[in-house]
Amino acid sequence: MADKKKTGKKLNGTVIVTYRCNSRCNMCSRYKEPSRPEDEISLDALKKLPPMYFTNITGGEPFIRMDLKDIVWELYKKSDRIVISTNGFFTERIIDLCREFPQIGIRISIEGLEKNNNEIRGLEDGFNRGYTTLKKLHEMGMKDIGVGMTIQDRNASDLVPLYELVDELGMEFATAALHNSFYFVENRNIIHNRPSVAENLEDLINKLLKSNSPKKWFRAYFNHGLINYIYGQKRLLPCGTGVDVFFIDPYGDVMPCNGTKKKEVMGNLNNQTWEEIWNSPSAESVRKKVHQCNRDCWMIGSASPAMRRYIWKPAWWVVKHKFLFFCKAKSYDMYENKIVRDYRDGIVTKSELDYLSTCDICGSK
Repeated sequence: MADKKKTGKKLNGTVIVTYRCNSRCNMCSRYKEPSRPEDEISLDALKKLPPMYFTNITGGEPFIRMDLKDIVWELYKKSDRIVISTNGFFTERIIDLCREFPQIGIRISIEGLEKNNNEIRGLEDGFNRGYTTLKKLHEMGMKDIGVGMTIQDRNASDLVPLYELVDELGMEFATAALHNSFYFVENRNIIHNRPSVAENLEDLINKLLKSNSPKKWFRAYFNHGLINYIYGQKRLLPCGTGVDVFFIDPYGDVMPCNGTKKKEVMGNLNNQTWEEIWNSPSAESVRKKVHQCNRDCWMIGSASPAMRRYIWKPAWWVVKHKFLFFCKAKSYDMYENKIVRDYRDGIVTKSELDYLSTCDICGSK
């Protein structure tokens, strides 16, 4: 492992530029513990980052930072591709940045159709603001734009309708499921009606598999992994955070991921070089914790690099399910997952599944 860490290979990085946020999401309380502008990571610290093949800029709400353009300029010196995750509320700021960086990616978080989105995100007129931003970016000719949706009981029925709305414009559609971690300042997120949520994911998976886009086929595999996660099972692929993936928070702390119960720090970019952090005893200690972690998170930040590393596993899944279209009306059935069948047949009870989720909340899982 040590030799690989020192080869200078490109990494997958997430830069959390601020914890300030204008949303009041029901599944994230980060806005209750915002960072102060004077404490947030500086350009000088960002200059120390290593080469990256992909960088996600996120928050909080990143467009609250008035120096975001300068941050993007600096990160493009380090990264092949950058995507900013935003609630889309600051339309003019987003458009202004995209005029300067037409190659950048924008993912606007929309939690379902209008009623559910506005209630979940706590932003009056949030859906119209976000969707209007998307349409304006589309009219500008931006290529790398799309929507991100976090699935919960409340909005699961909006999953396919929102996908179809976005797909009509040829935009990307990313998904996540409720999580608990220090990053979200939450420990009470749980999906209660797993079969209902899984049914909606099943519909989405089949629509993705029916498309002519290989990228969507692999997204189908990712969503298959979300069903697996919602039912509290071991993640489909090993986690490579801390080796292939890193996160850096607004205070300059370098972390393996944002999914841990408590913050795990490898070092701080404000007073250390990247090499000092990445090859330090502290980093090695954190990697050992990651290796032993059994929270089984399934978020795109850690799942996507794992899918790249173990490409033959999702590729075989895709081939099998594309072939099944020749034999069946739908190629994917959520009951191919043993745990889903066991729950349906009463072999596993709701209390047992809830216990698995409760373990995730308390951190013992």
